[in-house]
Amino acid sequence: MRKQSLLILVGLLLSPWLLANNLSGAAPDFTLKSTQGDNLRLEEERGNVVLLNFWASWCGPCRQEMPKLDELHQRYQAAGFKVLGVNVETDSDAALAMLKKLPVSFPVLFDSDSAASKLYDVDAMPTTVLIDRDGQLRYLHRGYKPGYEELYREQIKELIRE
Repeated sequence: MRKQSLLILVGLLLSPWLLANNLSGAAPDFTLKSTQGDNLRLEEERGNVVLLNFWASWCGPCRQEMPKLDELHQRYQAAGFKVLGVNVETDSDAALAMLKKLPVSFPVLFDSDSAASKLYDVDAMPTTVLIDRDGQLRYLHRGYKPGYEELYREQIKELIRE
């Protein structure tokens, strides 16, 4: 019984790492309208490490994660790192209202027709994808629980050092 409890505990502690999938291949390009009103093309971010975060205003874990992503963006931006938030709702009003309550410094894009979400097979909220400086997919995370940002931090630092 003791051994089984220990295995369960280890599994729970490692669960964020187990939920991270290594990816390969080029990140699919897209162009989306941003909160600033202009269009942003992913391909133009080549040279930066990019964290794409697909989210929705109705998603509790998304709201919980947003300030943590903003901290990462602010901390590593000078080293060539950028967070791009991709709102997946068909109507951006709820997202804009949420951003007034939880403002972020990183660009937020609107995927109202789900074109980018389909390119990345988004099937969970939030979904986070890390892309290296060469535009290659590296890590995929589905969902969010407190503490996942530590794993993001380690992966971001790894990709920045490459």
